[in-house]
Amino acid sequence: MNPKVNQFLSKAKKWQDEMTLLREIVLECNLTEDFKWMHPCYTLDNANIVLIHGFKDYCALLFFKGVLMKDEKGILIQQTENVQDRRQIRFKNVEEIEKLESIIKDYINEAITIEKAGLKVVMKTTAEFNMPQEFKIVLDDMPELNKAFYALTPGRQKAYLLYFSSAKQAKTREARIEKYMDKILDGKGLDD
Repeated sequence: MNPKVNQFLSKAKKWQDEMTLLREIVLECNLTEDFKWMHPCYTLDNANIVLIHGFKDYCALLFFKGVLMKDEKGILIQQTENVQDRRQIRFKNVEEIEKLESIIKDYINEAITIEKAGLKVVMKTTAEFNMPQEFKIVLDDMPELNKAFYALTPGRQKAYLLYFSSAKQAKTREARIEKYMDKILDGKGLDD
């Protein structure tokens, strides 16, 4: 048991009982307990398998390669439309976890099997994401911004494209692009 997870659980103001039970279940599946991204994370040979996290309305087990799982019980949830690989099982109380304990273990074991088989999630490339016309025009007009944008990591490029294209009005898209041009030129991501 990882002492950082002990500390995390002891200080949890919400979902403490649920996350403690999920921890016990996951540990029975012979994974290594770690603490990553401020949450209990369980690995196999340093590969992330599952993470426990809490939100306002639920706590969840997050499967890193959940999209590859069969989900025979139909309980895996895609957090948002832009999450490509991860899937969650959500819980609102200890009773739900207790009722699904054997299924949870089956899902964890399936995730372990997927990792052992070396299966990989094929992620969409940056080119497959919507490029707002307003941003394309700016990139065409400013070679230095174009160069800086394409020098960013694919994840940073995707974050900008998703953020810019999520605005419904052209005026808002243009304002967002203007606001973040300096960050792009500095080689920084949306949240850096």
